[in-house]
Amino acid sequence: MPVDFLTTEQTESYGRFTGEPDELQLARYFHLDEADKEFIGKSRGDHNRLGIALQIGCVRFLGTFLTDMNHIPSGVRHFTARQLGIRDITVLAEYGQRENTRREHAALIRQHYQYREFAWPWTFRLTRLLYTRSWISNERPGLLFDLATGWLMQHRIILPGATTLTRLISEVREKATLRLWNKLALIPSAEQRSQLEMLLGPTDCSRLSLLESLKKGPVTI
Repeated sequence: MPVDFLTTEQTESYGRFTGEPDELQLARYFHLDEADKEFIGKSRGDHNRLGIALQIGCVRFLGTFLTDMNHIPSGVRHFTARQLGIRDITVLAEYGQRENTRREHAALIRQHYQYREFAWPWTFRLTRLLYTRSWISNERPGLLFDLATGWLMQHRIILPGATTLTRLISEVREKATLRLWNKLALIPSAEQRSQLEMLLGPTDCSRLSLLESLKKGPVTI
């Protein structure tokens, strides 16, 4: 079953910004309450405070952390900086110089806000959800991808690579389809199966099967 079923929009928006978030999105995902500011305040320097604050907003909004802070829209950076009383957002360039700092901050955020990696038991739970949806409905894989992404973000699971998710969806749909065909194969009686098999075999006077002969239109009327 193919795994390259994502639309261009899905590929470009998965774990990435595709433009400036609107005011409602800024308020929902990038607003920092007092508890957030207390956690952020443990970092030294404006560049570290702004950097970790942006990572908090990114994991809430995108479902993952960013390695390149230049990919964060200007409006998001200014909105976050104003809440921290930081006037010069160019200090963010210093934050991006140390990869270790970004990794340490990501680990701190995961621990403090209880974000989890895409591993057991969450892989099992998502697989079960996708299998159930694939069994009871014939939803397109792209819709299942959006469902899985929303489910992961709702449960604070760091988004895996897009290929990991598309491969999982393809495998689950293939298993559900195989189960369906197996159940359908049990419906005909032994006599009906024999009759169906006769349709597939060649006739005495032709290399074509009876089914293929029936598909052809009449030559003469």
